[in-house]
Amino acid sequence: MKWDLDSERPVYIQLIEQIQSGIISGLFKPGDKLPSVRDLATEAMVNPNTMQKALSELERTGLIYTNRTSGRFITSDEEMIIKLKHLSAKELVMDFINRMKQLGYEPEETLTIVTGIVKTKE
Repeated sequence: MKWDLDSERPVYIQLIEQIQSGIISGLFKPGDKLPSVRDLATEAMVNPNTMQKALSELERTGLIYTNRTSGRFITSDEEMIIKLKHLSAKELVMDFINRMKQLGYEPEETLTIVTGIVKTKE
């Protein structure tokens, strides 16, 4: 996994978001075993305690779970993953709409622009 961290926001929140993104994009499949905290921390170049904090939060939400004898795994609840994917998409669209409003576009104009772009991609 490629980690893209910046200093503008708390690192553990960025780790949570990036792991969630890996889950909803299919990089991590339902039921997949995650690498160890230490391996993930080394890969992301963060303190293991920071990675542990991120994984604990993901566990609290149910996206991952711990099997005490064999490590951490991605949830097998595909419905939960689909809901998270839709929520993430909705947040991206709302952010885009708000940015278009800042540029002075009305919702209908934004829709026309997006529809035109999508049609040229077909």
